[in-house]
Amino acid sequence: MTPKKQPVELEFKPRSCWDVYATKKDRKAMDAMAKDYLAFLTRCKTERETVAYVREKALAAGFVEGVPAKAKTCFRSFKGKTIFLARKGRRPLREGFRLLAAHADTPRLDLKQRPLYEECEVGLAKTHYYGGIRKYQWLARPLALHGVVALSDGRTVEVCIGENEGDPVLTIADLLPHLAQKQVEKKVSEAFEGEKLNIVMGHAPVAAEEGNGRNGNGKRIKRQMLELLHARYGIAEADLYSAELQAVPAGPARPVGLDGSLLGGYGQDDRACVFGSLAAFLAEDTPEHCQIVLFYDKEEIGSEGATSARSHFFEYCLRDLAEVWDKGVKPSEIYMNSKAISADVHAPIDPDYQDLHEKLNSALLGFGPCFCKFTGHRGKVGANDAHAEYVGWLRGVMDKAGVPWQMAELGKVDQGGGGTVAKFLAVYGMDVIDFGPPVLSMHSPFELTSKADMYALALALRAFLRS
Repeated sequence: MTPKKQPVELEFKPRSCWDVYATKKDRKAMDAMAKDYLAFLTRCKTERETVAYVREKALAAGFVEGVPAKAKTCFRSFKGKTIFLARKGRRPLREGFRLLAAHADTPRLDLKQRPLYEECEVGLAKTHYYGGIRKYQWLARPLALHGVVALSDGRTVEVCIGENEGDPVLTIADLLPHLAQKQVEKKVSEAFEGEKLNIVMGHAPVAAEEGNGRNGNGKRIKRQMLELLHARYGIAEADLYSAELQAVPAGPARPVGLDGSLLGGYGQDDRACVFGSLAAFLAEDTPEHCQIVLFYDKEEIGSEGATSARSHFFEYCLRDLAEVWDKGVKPSEIYMNSKAISADVHAPIDPDYQDLHEKLNSALLGFGPCFCKFTGHRGKVGANDAHAEYVGWLRGVMDKAGVPWQMAELGKVDQGGGGTVAKFLAVYGMDVIDFGPPVLSMHSPFELTSKADMYALALALRAFLRS
C-alpha cells in the first residue's frame, strides 16, 4: 500500500519552548544550563574576562593554542579581547566551515584616562560611556570596577573592586526629586548629561598632620583614593593613563520571577550568545565540516579596531588554518562554501511598550531563538539581508532538530533598527544571518532572558554546527 501523505500545515504556528521541552529530563537539563549560565554572567563582565573564560574552557577541553600541523582542535586569542576556536571536520576545509560569531563587549561606563578628582567633600571619578546606554539607568545603583592597569615596566595589574564579599561598591548619585523640577521637564536625551555620570569613589580625607606636601594642595580626599589604590594594586595616578577600567553593575546574575523562569543579569547582549555558542561548540565534537567559533570585541561601538569584526584577525587565522589543514586551497573557495550565524540577541515585544512593535513580525519571550533576516534601519540601510535560499536551508536544519524558532524585525519600520557583525562576515561571500535569543531591557544594567530560550539556543546552535 502507498503510504498516505501527511497534510501540509498551511499556517505557521510558533511553538513555545515550555511546551516543547516539558519533560522532567528537559527541565532538569534546562535548570542545569541556567545555573551555569548565571555563573558565567556573574564572572564575565568585560570582554577580557569573557575571553579569559573561553580560553580556560578551550584548554580544559584539550584545545591547542596556535595552529599546529597535527592538531585537530586549536585556538588563538588576540590582545585578550577576541578569540578564534576551530575543530577539524571530516570533510576538507575547502568544502567550507560552520561558523558561530558573537561579540563579547557590552555597554558600560569607562573611566577617563585622568578620572580622579574631589568636589564638595566627595571623591569622584569621571567616565565616558561605551555603547548605547540610557544614562539614567546607571544612576543610584551599586557599581563595580573591573579592568586592567598597564604599568610602564610592562606588567599588567588586574583590578576588581565591588564584587567580593566585604568589598565596598561604587555608585553614581542621582538628583533628589525635591530639586528636580526643571530636570523632569526636559527631554530624556537632555536631562541626563554624559559629563555628570561621575562615580562616587570616596569621602574620607587623609590625615592632616603631614606638612611635607603629602596633602596635594589640599586635595586630601583624592590623595586618600590614590593611597588606597596604591595599597591594593601598587599603582599611581600616572598609571591610569594606560588603564582600561570599566564601571559595571555590581553583584551576581539572578533567577527572576516567582518561578525563576527568567534569567536576569548584566551583559546578556551579547554574552548570551557567547555562552550558547561555546556550549554548542564544545558539545559537537565529531563534525562533518570544520567548526569555528569567533568572539569579537567592539561591536557596540561600530566594530572598529584591531579586535573587532572589521579587523583582519579572522582572515589571518583562517589563512593559517588552511596552510596546515588544506594546503594550497584558495581562501576564497573556503569562504564561499561556508555558512555562518551571527549570534546576536533580539528584542521581543515588551508588555508595556507593545505599540513599538509590529506584532506579526515580532518575537516573544519563550518561543525560541530568533532569526533576523536583516537589521539596519530606515529601509534596511546598513543591513546584511540574508538570502532566501539560506533562510530556507536553516529552517530545514531547525525543523529536523525539532528546535522551536521564530523570525522577527527589530521594531516598527520607521522606529526600530540596529546593527550586528553579520555584514562584516558577509563581505567574504559566505552565507550569514543573525540568530539569537530574545532579551528584554536590552542594553540596561539588568537584562532579562527566558530560561527556555537559552536552552533552545544551545540546541539550535548544535544543530547548525553538525549540519
